[in-house]
Amino acid sequence: MRGRLRLLVLILILAVVLYPLIWMVGTSLKSPEEIASNIGLFPETFTPGNFTSGWEKFDVNFGRFFLNSAMVAGLTVIGNTVSCLLAAYAFGRLRFRLRKFWFSIMIATLLLPGHVLIIPQYILFRNLGWVGGDWPYLPLLVPQFLATEAFFVFLMVQFMRGIPRELDEAAKIDGASPYSIFQHVILPLSRPALVTTAIFSFIWTWNDFFRQLVFLSELDDYTAPVALTLFIDSTSESSVGPMFAMSLLSLVPVFLFFVAFQRMLVEGINTSGLKG
Repeated sequence: MRGRLRLLVLILILAVVLYPLIWMVGTSLKSPEEIASNIGLFPETFTPGNFTSGWEKFDVNFGRFFLNSAMVAGLTVIGNTVSCLLAAYAFGRLRFRLRKFWFSIMIATLLLPGHVLIIPQYILFRNLGWVGGDWPYLPLLVPQFLATEAFFVFLMVQFMRGIPRELDEAAKIDGASPYSIFQHVILPLSRPALVTTAIFSFIWTWNDFFRQLVFLSELDDYTAPVALTLFIDSTSESSVGPMFAMSLLSLVPVFLFFVAFQRMLVEGINTSGLKG
């Protein structure tokens, strides 16, 4: 009896969690009249044309927005994994003056809300000529190659602290330099932390809206989250169905990326040292 009650509770929790997704799927297949009446979770008349209408609604095919998002997310993953790994190696394994001080400063940046930094960042990038220029994605990508994501640096530092220093000492005895130790010892063992960083970087960047809205001004440069706002204006009540259809498609890359690396994500979060 207790097992059945527990199963029932889990099913109810799952239903609550999945309700927004089910509602989105149902709305993406409803006609404008059904959406306006707001009756029922599932459509009485299936309207798959919402997907075609949303895909071709603007002067730019919606696939262009997907490609823009994929490019920004992919380069962000590369930038975060490389730069944060190098910074974490310096903080976690090397010895230099004021190391703890600079690490504390880096951790302190986690206390600053991102919205507080957006104005000075915008002024800086505008003065550099990056805002509205020929390379509109520079404000979104360049900081990622400079280890500005303190959370990922902290995550990797904590992971590296679980790697026995005896491995470094043994490599030094064999004549390895700090660069060789990084390449042959730390880098291979840091794969779980790298995968965790890559997954979160991809998901957060793909779903990012505010920063991309601030720095991107041309329609051809819009990413998927920003492009979804184009469905809403004073005369677009009938575009709600296509908007939800494109929103549903926007979830697919994130879902596939998470499923593909789910095992490594769990391993990276749970690992705090070496396992025999």
